[in-house]
Amino acid sequence: MALTITNSNTLQLLRILNQNTEAQRSSLLQLSTGKRINSGKDDPAGLIAISNLDAERTAVQGAITNNQRTDSILSVADASFTEISSLLNSISTLVSASTSSANLSSSEISANQSQIDDALDAIDRIVNTTNFNGKKLIDGSLAIDTAGTSTTTINNLRVFSRSNATTDSVLTATRVASAQLATATLATFGGASTVRTSGTTLVSIKGSLGTATITLTSGLTQTAVVTAINAAKDQTGVSALQNAANIGLNSTTFGNDSFISVNILSGGIVNSSYGTATTDGSTANDVQITTKNTGVDANITINGQSTGADGLDISYSANGLSLEFSLAQAFGEGNTAGTTAAFTVLASGGATYQLGTTSSTRRTIGIDSLASFNLAGSNGTVRLSELRSGGSADLRSNTEGAFSSVKEAIQQVASTRGRIGGFQKFQVGSAIRSLQSADVALGDAVSAIGDTDFALVTARLNSETVLVQSTIQLLGIANQQASQILSLL
Repeated sequence: MALTITNSNTLQLLRILNQNTEAQRSSLLQLSTGKRINSGKDDPAGLIAISNLDAERTAVQGAITNNQRTDSILSVADASFTEISSLLNSISTLVSASTSSANLSSSEISANQSQIDDALDAIDRIVNTTNFNGKKLIDGSLAIDTAGTSTTTINNLRVFSRSNATTDSVLTATRVASAQLATATLATFGGASTVRTSGTTLVSIKGSLGTATITLTSGLTQTAVVTAINAAKDQTGVSALQNAANIGLNSTTFGNDSFISVNILSGGIVNSSYGTATTDGSTANDVQITTKNTGVDANITINGQSTGADGLDISYSANGLSLEFSLAQAFGEGNTAGTTAAFTVLASGGATYQLGTTSSTRRTIGIDSLASFNLAGSNGTVRLSELRSGGSADLRSNTEGAFSSVKEAIQQVASTRGRIGGFQKFQVGSAIRSLQSADVALGDAVSAIGDTDFALVTARLNSETVLVQSTIQLLGIANQQASQILSLL
């Protein structure tokens, strides 16, 4: 090649040096930031994918925060449920102790009543003060709104969750078959005033609440036998009634869980001929053994769909709705199939929580008031608030009513706590776990696309450094050409 002033070798080497320097700069940038994609020109398609994944990951992380906050809110409510349940159990113990009035003085009963008053005040205080970030949780503020219920058909309607539909849900409860008490006949007795028991009878009566051994002395009339059995009905769950031709036994509650068993331990003879406590030789009117007679749950459909039933208590879960209510006794035990009762779950009220990253993952739950005036009171029982001094079920006037009321209140609180706990565990808890897994997976995807492979880039940087250094040295050699031209002159 001829020696000229224009040194094309130098220009060529400068171009190569610029390329190597740019490659070296890119490698240094990737190593210093840890990111393979630092600008759109690095990988346009990868940059778009990372942007989309980052947006999705941000939404997932926001949803995790929402659900963790929801879990905290529901944990606060559950702590209050725990304390209310403990207070109700204490009330139940006091009521049970006071049923044996023969064992307690009037001052002791008054002391028990005072403790019940304090416990009820504590329940109402907990209800009115349980809050999270200034929002009350269990005073009914978060109850789902309903309309159209009638005390002649449906009582104690509690909606635990509803769909996110913006329209009201009209529900029609249809009685397919009525609920029934467990029934049995203790003895025929003939209905005559001259009928008497003959000799001492020991009879064991067992029901859903327990067993009692009842002593029927000789010479008791039908009325006296009924009174003796009913004195133990709070213990057994079995009551007696005086019919025209016999003494009948009924369970005190409806449904398959209610039952009556009668066993004669000794005696059992009834004299229906002479009105004296002597054996008449006939067994037709004697006390009868009953192995086990059970009641029947109500059969109710809602909008044509089956429901769960426990006596007169109905539970329904479908189409985003979850609710419970009690049938009024007149409606629940009615004999006419096809009788209906309609009510409406309004598209308002409740507490709405975002479980996922889209609007379709919202869930609305309802928490009804657990105040004493809103507990119990279905199917003839009195409200829990009536256990206060001067109420219709205080210890001085109606221990039987008090016992039934507090038992129902315990069941209501347990049901509410179980429903909210189920939502917390299976909805909120599972949402947190699945979102956390999604967050990890999205993070891995972003890393695979956008993170620097340090081993690869470091090896490439070493090569680029060698090329830059060698190009600089070659430039020095190329620049010597100008000096060689001058030597010729």
